[in-house]
Amino acid sequence: MLTVHHLGKSQSERIVWLCEELGIPYELKLYQREAVGNAAPVDYKALHWSGTAPVITDGDITLAESGAIIDYIVGRYGNGRLTVGPDSPEFADYLFWFHFVNGSLVPSLLMLAAEGNLAAFIGRRAHRSFEALDAHLADHTWLAGDTFTGADIMIGYPLTTRRQFFLPLDLSPYPNIRAYLKRIGERPAYLRAREKGDPGIPLHLE
Repeated sequence: MLTVHHLGKSQSERIVWLCEELGIPYELKLYQREAVGNAAPVDYKALHWSGTAPVITDGDITLAESGAIIDYIVGRYGNGRLTVGPDSPEFADYLFWFHFVNGSLVPSLLMLAAEGNLAAFIGRRAHRSFEALDAHLADHTWLAGDTFTGADIMIGYPLTTRRQFFLPLDLSPYPNIRAYLKRIGERPAYLRAREKGDPGIPLHLE
C-alpha cells in the first residue's frame, strides 16, 4: 500500500493533492510539527535519512523529495495522467516549470528574509521569476498549456501554503498568477487534499 507521510503545513501537501487528483488508493499518515521551533517530530525525521518532507513508503520503498515522489507515483500509478510526453508541443514547458519550482523559485523566496547585497540580488531574481510566471500564465490555463499536470502540483505549494513562512508576499502585481490560484482553488482534489492533510489551515489563494 502506498503511504503518504504528511507533515502538517509542509510541501508534502503536494503528494496528498497528487493522490487525490489521480484518485488512487493510499494511506495518509499525519504528523504535527513540534510546538517549540515548528520542527518536524522525531518520528517523521526517522522516516528517511534526509529528515525532510515529503516522504512516501510503498512496500519496501521509502522515497523523499517532491519531484522524485511525483515522478514515481505518476509513473507507477498514473497511467499517463498528469504528465506530458516528449511528443507533445508542451513537453518543454512541462519540464521547465516542474523543475523551476524547487530549483529556482523556492530558493529565491527563502532569501527574501535575508539581508545584504546577496539577499537584494536574490530578491530581484524572485520578482523576475514571478514576472515570468505571470507572463506565461497570461496565455496558458496551466503550466503545460490546457492540461493540468504535476508541474502545477509542484508550484502550488510555494504560491499558497509556503507563503505563510515568508515575509508578506504581495501578489497584487501579478493578476495572472492570482487567476491561476483561483483555478487551483476550484479543483475538488485540491480542496479534498487540504481538508484531509491540513484541516482548518487557510488556503492562501489570493
